[in-house]
Amino acid sequence: MRPLLDLSIIEAAAKRVGQAAVPTPLEYNKRLSDLHDANISIKREDLQPVRSFKIRGAFNKISLLDTEARKKGVVCSSAGNHAQGVAYACSHHGIQGTIFMPIPTPQQKVSQVSMFGGDKVTIKLVGDTYDDCYEAAKDYVAETGKTFIHPFDDPDVIAGQATMALEILEQATTPIDYIIVPIGGGGLISGIMSVFNQKSPYTKFIGVEPKGAPSMYQSLQEKKRIRLDEIDVFVDGAAVKTIGEYAFDYCTQFLEDLLLVDEGEICQNILTMYTQDAIVVEPAGAMSVSALSQLSTAIKGKNVVCLVCGGNNDITRMAEIKERALLFSNLKHYFIVRFPQRAGSLKEFVQDILGPTDDITFFEYSKKSARAQGPAVVGIQIKSVDDFEPLLNRMKERQFFGDYLNNKPDLFQFLI
Repeated sequence: MRPLLDLSIIEAAAKRVGQAAVPTPLEYNKRLSDLHDANISIKREDLQPVRSFKIRGAFNKISLLDTEARKKGVVCSSAGNHAQGVAYACSHHGIQGTIFMPIPTPQQKVSQVSMFGGDKVTIKLVGDTYDDCYEAAKDYVAETGKTFIHPFDDPDVIAGQATMALEILEQATTPIDYIIVPIGGGGLISGIMSVFNQKSPYTKFIGVEPKGAPSMYQSLQEKKRIRLDEIDVFVDGAAVKTIGEYAFDYCTQFLEDLLLVDEGEICQNILTMYTQDAIVVEPAGAMSVSALSQLSTAIKGKNVVCLVCGGNNDITRMAEIKERALLFSNLKHYFIVRFPQRAGSLKEFVQDILGPTDDITFFEYSKKSARAQGPAVVGIQIKSVDDFEPLLNRMKERQFFGDYLNNKPDLFQFLI
């Protein structure tokens, strides 16, 4: 097992990181505190210059490079936020950087990398996942001799991320009972554990992963680091097939609990944080807050810190985010509706089948000339979950019901 990073290393990193990162606020959140009957604060790393905590680790690592390494340049692989941190550091230090990113990376993150790095960075879009571009980046390093800036499994990067923990303990006015940390590759939780275990040993660590990319969860279950064959890349900041060695060792020793959160619940919290807290977060940034619903009993009356790790959300994704949130809350339903092939059947469906607050949000139909019934795919948004069963019963009684699609993933994937 790897030992925790020494505090003196982290304190030295804080001086370097202070040249680029800003001390972000630790804000008490009344809405969440009232909802869960606890004292909940959020660490606002979405307010960093690159809108995520990743600037801390990237800047610390690059600041430590010697003259020869700086001349050769650096390489990184990233789903977006680490790339922005590396780009910022390259521009600051006048170092050339080559940045590998997955092809599906939200355009907002690609544009930000280009903006922060300027003429000091070259972006290469490769593969479908972080792990694909990681392999491409490592091959490029082998060819060129440039320095690879790992996004999470490097002690200098971890020391940079750990500077956030020093800030939290300086800002906290009461002892922290729980700290909820999102896990992608594991660099952040490795840094948090290194500081809190030495300065606040009574604090309990709760890790959070998206259900679609549970690499740490599966590794802990099997008691070894494993590589997932497939992952859902929606939570791009935490979609990693293999977690880091440091994180696995630390979590094996110190993690109180590891929770998996549904991508739909993450989307629901993105929307709620925007509308009620005026905070813009990306999917990974909403993970810690999304875990609170599973912790209501444990955290009651406790002092809790949620790490909001990033706010790089592409506005073009909001339609999908809203869709996933409605599906998770059981307010959006898709059906195959079999319309009788006669005039007036659509009018009958709208007047007699739909409830007064039901809304058709998707409709795809093609009339068949030689059939008694014509199937249509219909998406219906309801106002309350209690409206679903009456709607379904009316469809069946009037013989409009064909099939329900929400629970058929092979078909449903074509709709969202």
